[in-house]
Amino acid sequence: MNVKKLEFNKLITSELELRQLLGEPSKLAENKVIRKLDKYSKTLIKHSPFCVISTSNQNGTCDASPRGDGAGFVHIADDHHIIIPERPGNKRVDSVYNILSNPYIGIIFIIPGMEETLRVNGKAFITRDEAWLEKLTAQNKVPNLAIVVEVQEVFMHCAKAFKRSNLWNTSSWPNRETLPTMAEILKDHLKQEDLTIESINESLDESYAKRLY
Repeated sequence: MNVKKLEFNKLITSELELRQLLGEPSKLAENKVIRKLDKYSKTLIKHSPFCVISTSNQNGTCDASPRGDGAGFVHIADDHHIIIPERPGNKRVDSVYNILSNPYIGIIFIIPGMEETLRVNGKAFITRDEAWLEKLTAQNKVPNLAIVVEVQEVFMHCAKAFKRSNLWNTSSWPNRETLPTMAEILKDHLKQEDLTIESINESLDESYAKRLY
């Protein structure tokens, strides 16, 4: 596939250029990173029903994946380790594949209504250890796998992104009827003549009803 190459000028190509443009971080921003989970970060993780994990493979190709469940679904093993259950999905397991070749991971924890977020960076590995998987049971289902993260950095992220986006203000939300549905998008992307909007919706509904756990 030939992709038209766009022209971009005035590229930033060095750290010096970047700092000359943006300046240096404040002492507050520079020194906010801690190296283990403290009582505050543990509290936020316990109240978070949703996080996004970022991974990349050995070639540097990146992936960001949403993870969600009941608040506290990410298990805190100790001050230096958290465990994320691998719930049933579409079996692409992009994040897991990435971790097998490149263990570094970044996580952002989100709590509904809270504009500040918690960020955790570290090294990950995949476990099938039943003793730990049992702790991640939900709806009487034990996950087959889990992602264990050895925590290396923990820090708070300020509320600017949420304030700019007005994310938690429901009056700013778009009318859902003006947006395409998942089924419409999949039909267009897959380009399979035998697929209909109705059949895709039926498949999605069945998956949501029977294969969440």
